[in-house]
Amino acid sequence: MIYEKNWEDYALLDVSDGKRLERWGKYILIRPDPQAIWSEKNSDLWRKADAVYTRSDKGGGSWDFKSKIPDKWTVEYTPLNLSFEISPMGFKHTGLFPEQAANWNFMHDIIRRSRENDKQNLNILNLFAYTGGATLACARAGADVCHVDAQKNIINTAKRNAGLSGLENANIRYIADDCVKFVLREIRRGKKYDGVILDPPSYGRGSGGETWKIEDDLYNLLKLIKNLLSDRALFVLVNLYTAGLAPSCVGYMLSMIFKNNSGGAVESGEIGIFSESTETPFPCGGFSRWIGAK
Repeated sequence: MIYEKNWEDYALLDVSDGKRLERWGKYILIRPDPQAIWSEKNSDLWRKADAVYTRSDKGGGSWDFKSKIPDKWTVEYTPLNLSFEISPMGFKHTGLFPEQAANWNFMHDIIRRSRENDKQNLNILNLFAYTGGATLACARAGADVCHVDAQKNIINTAKRNAGLSGLENANIRYIADDCVKFVLREIRRGKKYDGVILDPPSYGRGSGGETWKIEDDLYNLLKLIKNLLSDRALFVLVNLYTAGLAPSCVGYMLSMIFKNNSGGAVESGEIGIFSESTETPFPCGGFSRWIGAK
């Protein structure tokens, strides 16, 4: 499992009874997590929560605010000097997946080393890019980034995060579009990228009503992405939040499509967050990445 311990503005305080107790800056939130199947917790600590998200039997859910907190506030990831807008949103989200810091570090470091060695600009494509954590990590390392997400409101948040991080003038291109359609157009244009990031949902719907199901569509998308990679490509990274698709299965796809033809290596595993209550990383999903031979 990969995980990052060097968060100052975020902490996983405890996990129990199907919930996470988390500190986001100075505010403490409780959110659902179905993997927490045990009932062991420090009740005094949990009573300090400022807001609790509760699922509804009819679908969705709502926030119950125990104290007055702002609609939005900012947290910082100091190792890469990045800042993010946090807000209690629908479907338990806050606008950030803090476990992804482990992947941000990987991308930042591989891009920085490549730029130091080759002194060349690097183009990175971030698909299903959400609020831009990976985009900003790559931009901080000096890469040019194309950020693609189907939701315009999410892209607006990503732009605000770039401003909060002092990267408003970085070479980031924001595209509101269906990711598959965008990739097909880039292939026709002859565009090449030195790294590709995919953070696909299990199921989604594009801006034009297009549907996405990860089990049906991921393999074909990866085959398309092969046509976008430059000869010096550094990586293809896939994040996974669906229990129905194992990281090793995606690693097998990456080996077939990229490693067997271009060399390099494939790494797969879990990604997690360090839990302060047990001093053990708590699993939050999976990842699989192909790393180029150069």
